[in-house]
Amino acid sequence: METSTAPRRFLNVFLLAMLNLSVMTSLRNLPLVAQYGYASAFFYFLVAFLFLFPAALISAELATGWTRTGGVYIWVREAFGPGWGFFAVWMQWIHNVTWFPAILSFSATTIAYMINPSLAENKIFLISIILGGFWGFTFFNYFGLKTSSWFSVLGVIAGTIFPGALLIVLGSLWLFSDQPLQLEFSLPALFPFLKESATSSHIQDLVFVTGLFLAFGGLEVSAAHAREVQNPQKTFPRAVLLAGGLSLLLYVLGALSIAVMVPHQDISLVAGLMEAFHLFLGHFNLNWLIVPLAIMIVWGAVGELNAWIIGPVRALHATSKHGDLPPYFQKLNAHGMPSNLLLFQAIVVTLASLAFLFMPSASSAFWILSVMSTQLYLVMYVLMFLAAIKLRYSHAHVERAYRIPYKMPGIWFVGSLGAISSTIAFFVGFIPPSQLPIDNLYIYEGFLLSGLFFMSLIPYLIYRFKNPNWHILPPDA
Repeated sequence: METSTAPRRFLNVFLLAMLNLSVMTSLRNLPLVAQYGYASAFFYFLVAFLFLFPAALISAELATGWTRTGGVYIWVREAFGPGWGFFAVWMQWIHNVTWFPAILSFSATTIAYMINPSLAENKIFLISIILGGFWGFTFFNYFGLKTSSWFSVLGVIAGTIFPGALLIVLGSLWLFSDQPLQLEFSLPALFPFLKESATSSHIQDLVFVTGLFLAFGGLEVSAAHAREVQNPQKTFPRAVLLAGGLSLLLYVLGALSIAVMVPHQDISLVAGLMEAFHLFLGHFNLNWLIVPLAIMIVWGAVGELNAWIIGPVRALHATSKHGDLPPYFQKLNAHGMPSNLLLFQAIVVTLASLAFLFMPSASSAFWILSVMSTQLYLVMYVLMFLAAIKLRYSHAHVERAYRIPYKMPGIWFVGSLGAISSTIAFFVGFIPPSQLPIDNLYIYEGFLLSGLFFMSLIPYLIYRFKNPNWHILPPDA
């Protein structure tokens, strides 16, 4: 009996929105911005306008026009050619190499709070959790997308939405009680540039805002699962807008909740969330919630990790249909998962994790890995924004269920806004933040520049010297 090889379309609006939310929303980002106090709301809405808004609209248009599995690879390839398409999807994938250790270090510090909080700065403990967790979830993804996506969806509900809502409720109770507030509610506090005392150090502090671009990134990743989406022309735009709105709400109110109680100088980038919960729950005599809450937060973090492990890898695997990867990386296992690419990814992440052994502190390692990840990712976003503009001209005939309104002026405004803001954020990332100990500026800049150079050189060499015999699958498969 002949069986169909077409995948079952099981991703509806809710599942796809939750999968998007698991990709782009993590409570680990809250301490990053909570250090700004009341101004954190301003910075979140600013980055949402400059980046989340363009990324959501353009992802929705492109995903409903090109519904084949591949996402950003297909979009940039159609706009600028196969070489740029491969480079774009490579940057989407490779940024994870530096981001994975950062997100797992957040999980490790949360686990430390369940055992011994002093372990949060123990490098051996951190790297053990990072490597054990990543290899474990790599093999978990070998068992197929349906199992993997449900784990991420349940993780974002139990480990992101619920703890985030609880944090907001506790912060509100603290705000409307007689407790001291650690932030100032005023117009100058909301817009820090209005302060007369603004100096160059304030500009240096704005480097942390680049982390928000990474926090809001990822809406385009779900396009890699296009073949599993029910009615993609309607499902994609609805899921993207729903996920974007929920993410912004959780980020703004969650960061303010931390800033209300924890002094900004005491907020740790890695452990700040659990510090806030520890203080909140202790004040309200709810200490018994610490361990179950930490378990849920870890689940939310690894759910986000799990969604990122497979999404960009599947998009990268789509390039093999055009002969851009050696046959070894084209292999799919019995569950339709690119097993050798997953293995290769785990090896590269293992090497990147060693940065935790050579940085002055866990927070500084967390930051430098996060900023490199952001810069790599922003390169891809610039290409995606420019591709959307180009495709309106070169592929005007392609039917798009969703189109950015106002025709050409609309696509030019949205695409240019995203591309320009991404470029500015890319260069701002080279400024070291004043809040973290950077022993040697040359080492800091050298680490970022060398990482960007080699991560960009690799796809060029692969594409430049690819073998025509790698093209073993039909391009439209």
